[in-house]
Amino acid sequence: MEGKEEDVKLGANKFSERQPIGTSAQSDKDYKEPPPAPLFEPGELKSWSFYRAGIAEFMATFLFLYITVLTVMGVSKSNTKCSTVGIQGIAWAFGGMIFALVYCTAGISGGHINPAVTFGLLLARKLSLTRAVFYMVMQCLGAVCGAGVVKGFEGSKNYERLGGGANVVAHGYTKGDGLGAEIIGTFVLVYTVFSATDAKRNARDSHVPILAPLPIGFAVFLVHLATIPITGTGINPARSLGAAIIFNKDHAWDDHWIFWVGPFIGAALAAVYHQIVIRAIPFKSRA
Repeated sequence: MEGKEEDVKLGANKFSERQPIGTSAQSDKDYKEPPPAPLFEPGELKSWSFYRAGIAEFMATFLFLYITVLTVMGVSKSNTKCSTVGIQGIAWAFGGMIFALVYCTAGISGGHINPAVTFGLLLARKLSLTRAVFYMVMQCLGAVCGAGVVKGFEGSKNYERLGGGANVVAHGYTKGDGLGAEIIGTFVLVYTVFSATDAKRNARDSHVPILAPLPIGFAVFLVHLATIPITGTGINPARSLGAAIIFNKDHAWDDHWIFWVGPFIGAALAAVYHQIVIRAIPFKSRA
């Protein structure tokens, strides 16, 4: 096996990847692949940084639901969309908050703020199952609290009349349409997360400056522009769960499975695509 590995390295260096027109030559920076995260890491449970990261995920998801659902409420209560921020404003609220919150929490928890993102990174062995489950629980709790505060501001009757920001499949679309929209939308988001945070890419393409929160937030903005008319745009199971629990009406729960199954499938596809196809490009190491 050792001989075969040397042959692979020799081949990768001898037949280097052809650069696209208009880009600079491949960097010769060394890159060392970090080991995959263990599936179970009991030692994390004794670390303050583990719980601090969970608290950061809770607070970020809380703030995310608070700002975004309030924005949705403002658009829903207006008689004319011209007097509100409209669909574009809702999309900017979601994308802008992700940009800000990922920027604030990336150094503490990684800035997931979304169980689908956490699931995708778990499949890529970027974090342990222990941490992934803890993150998802804290994200969901934060989402419920955020939606609950919005309901407190709006009042129960007004909140329910305006739909509570709950995700449902819009009239004229089938459940299959909604599921497909959630799968593709989450694929776009999680693929962007992988690309923006890939240390291997940063080393290989060092001529491309990356501020990770910016493309991630912009991906959320664009997906919302495309899919708000179809599902209200979930692509985040915690966001959908928090709004559904506080709204708590039958029609919201009828479609709720779509906003878990779709994002998890989309995240899994993005993880497979990035790990097997994109990162399979030979990396030229320094001799």
